[in-house]
Amino acid sequence: MTTPGNVITDVAGIRIGNAEDMRLASGVTAILAAQPNVASGIVRGGAPGTTGVSLLAPEMTVQGVDAVVLSGGSAYGLDAAGGVMAALRDQRIGFSVGAAVVPIVVQAITFDLLNGGDKGWGKRSPYWDLGFAAAEAALLDGSRVQLGTVGGGTGATTATCKGGLGSASAVTSGGFTVGAIVVVNAVGSATVGDGPHFWAAPVERDAEFGGLGFPAHVPPSALALRIKGGGPPSTTIACVATDAVLTKAEAKRLAIMADDGLARAIRPAHAPMDGDTVFAVATQHKAMRPGAHDLTEIGLTAADCLARAIARGVYEATSLPFAGTLPSWRDRFGQQP
Repeated sequence: MTTPGNVITDVAGIRIGNAEDMRLASGVTAILAAQPNVASGIVRGGAPGTTGVSLLAPEMTVQGVDAVVLSGGSAYGLDAAGGVMAALRDQRIGFSVGAAVVPIVVQAITFDLLNGGDKGWGKRSPYWDLGFAAAEAALLDGSRVQLGTVGGGTGATTATCKGGLGSASAVTSGGFTVGAIVVVNAVGSATVGDGPHFWAAPVERDAEFGGLGFPAHVPPSALALRIKGGGPPSTTIACVATDAVLTKAEAKRLAIMADDGLARAIRPAHAPMDGDTVFAVATQHKAMRPGAHDLTEIGLTAADCLARAIARGVYEATSLPFAGTLPSWRDRFGQQP
């Protein structure tokens, strides 16, 4: 079943903050996770840009994270992690070593440098400040989640429509809450061919991205390679979360299963110039039953939530206010019946 907000903050212990600069046409999304938690992740794109991903391997010492950052800006956007760390350090949130506090922050970035925004920022990129602002927003009121052209999804695009920030959530039959949040900046397309239907349509709930269903017939032309001109660096980056008690190895399995939702909702995915990355956070509120059933259903639900979140990110996006930029889904298709 769906959850009341249908966003990742339906998972207990997760807060979201966004910051964006419309002149820059880029932004940052900060996902804060209350302690204790357990986190892992997977990178399947061929050209990733990340911070701290190596510490998420099951054999590494640190078990959880204080924040996951999803940012535009390509490699310049990696500065956002420093801003998030500074905001958390001000609140004494982090890994304590004597009198020192070190926030554990992981990050992935998207390439949005060619979307029409003004990237002439001089010697210092704006992403540290955007990261600080996003984390402060999450600390102040992290329960509300805006979708579309906000935060890390501000400058996002796909092959056919404006991309954006999407989220979705659900509850498993065992009572575990699962959620996903994603920046959809795909080299490929979230929609079928030249039409309005979403590849994620089979898992849609409550007409959350238009309720159009899947087309009765998918022509061969819709299955042909459809990417941004020249196949530039493009990335879909996401975080999934659950309130289940997981080990770090189980969190890694959750990320692996959730990543299937990315592949179901975008065509193609995990391409040579993609940086597709999925983080997974377990907030450790509800114990699973013995055996693999609960983890399997949580992973399946996370994949469905991620696919739904991708479609919602495109469906809710608005076009950027620059000449020659991609139209939004609503610009192209309006309010479909």
